[in-house]
Amino acid sequence: MNDCCECTGKTKHRNPQEYRSLVHRLNRIEGQVRGIKAMLENDTYCTDIIVQVSAAQSALGAFNKELLSNHIKTCVTDGIKSGDDEVVDELLATLQKLMK
Repeated sequence: MNDCCECTGKTKHRNPQEYRSLVHRLNRIEGQVRGIKAMLENDTYCTDIIVQVSAAQSALGAFNKELLSNHIKTCVTDGIKSGDDEVVDELLATLQKLMK
């Protein structure tokens, strides 16, 4: 079975650098979301909250781009090299979900 990620029962071992980078991004996003909640609790003006939500969405997009890039460089490439053509169909399905 390919050592890949997604909610298919597959897993992926990430190297320490990749893991740290992704966790760092998620920690920053988590802080942004907590900040947005605090803004709401403190009756912050709507447009100020909207700007922060947009920043959090951009941060999630950057996380997704990094994760997808790593996925293609490792899971997809390894799958193709091992003759697993299904990994390309899986990638295409993932890209279609991202483009909605």
